[in-house]
Amino acid sequence: MKVLVIGFVWPEPKSSAAGSHILSIMQTFLNFGWQVEFASASQKTPHMFDLEDAGFSTSEISLNCDSFNDYISNLKPNIVMFDRFMIEEQFGWRVDSYCPKALKILDTEDLQSVRNARYTAHKSGRELQAQDWSSDLAKREIAAILRCDLALIISDFEMSLLVEQYKLDPAILHHLPFMIDPDRLESNPCFQDRQHFITIGNFRHAPNWDSVLYLQKLWPNIRKQLPDAELHIYGSYPPPKATALSNSKHGFVVKGWCDDAYDVIKNAKVLLSPLRFGAGIKGKFLDAMACETPSITTDIGIEGMFSAEYWPGLVANSDESLIDSAITLYNDEQLWQKKSALCQQAIKLKFSRTVHANTLLLRISEILDNLTQHRLNNFVGAMLKHHSHASTKYMSQWITEKNKVR
Repeated sequence: MKVLVIGFVWPEPKSSAAGSHILSIMQTFLNFGWQVEFASASQKTPHMFDLEDAGFSTSEISLNCDSFNDYISNLKPNIVMFDRFMIEEQFGWRVDSYCPKALKILDTEDLQSVRNARYTAHKSGRELQAQDWSSDLAKREIAAILRCDLALIISDFEMSLLVEQYKLDPAILHHLPFMIDPDRLESNPCFQDRQHFITIGNFRHAPNWDSVLYLQKLWPNIRKQLPDAELHIYGSYPPPKATALSNSKHGFVVKGWCDDAYDVIKNAKVLLSPLRFGAGIKGKFLDAMACETPSITTDIGIEGMFSAEYWPGLVANSDESLIDSAITLYNDEQLWQKKSALCQQAIKLKFSRTVHANTLLLRISEILDNLTQHRLNNFVGAMLKHHSHASTKYMSQWITEKNKVR
């Protein structure tokens, strides 16, 4: 079995949860004995994962270029997985044209239209409205899901939204959260051996940057009650406007890049991340659970993971409650130990690699064995391929010819 993964970017597991997630899926395929090739049209980066060292083959491809047609015709993959819907838009019609029997999988990572809808409402200072779910971005993303044979959905909230709001057939959806090997979880420092708060996240990701700005507003009130505590802010690609916020005198310290997230999280007493919009599952909270570090976040932060009652930390949604929660969890050793004890239990309960990997492989095998009928059952997807792929195809061919002239 040969799998081609077409990436939006080259995976950076130390920079983003998305990078970790796609690598986890690829590793699942590799462990099952399948050949896995990763291809991307994006520029390579200093922080990218060494795919070839891990057993994957790689190729550099181009957007709007007929060279991809020859590439996939020669490769002849049994499965093609697109990393996010924009990649399906770019390459889906070429896969259909030159490798029509390949099973098409869309790894959504998270639903970008959900994040965008919440961001739009947040910027406008209002609640979500019905029309927010019908944006142009949502139409593009849902269309890409329908054109594929299977879409991987990271949270149960998004699964429900797709079925109930957009009326998608569950037969083309598969719930696949982050996968963690519980056997690799380690013991971590105790309450007395930890200090300070931590927050972490890629600065290029809008919800993370908004969270940092929100923390800048909340921190002075937390610091008044905890004068010796500091908030350490980690994340990849910090812009100058982020590093300019750093103020060691007031304990608001922008650290930027860290080589090992576990190393810094396990020595912190509390992970503080008041997310006000976003989508999917947030990898930082799983990292905190692995490190037995209780976390404080919002309803958006815990979405798709656990209810507030079973959250390994505290959940708050207002300025006052977030400040009070931070002070209480930082000071109360008994409460801290209770929440810390829930962390690794939570991973074993909901994010076991073995369980989710086996379920994914079984689902793919079932569809492969019945691919023709599976596609016949998805008439709307076939209709979208007929119409929208034609327009995408001709636009791409026009750009290709234009580039040749240049």
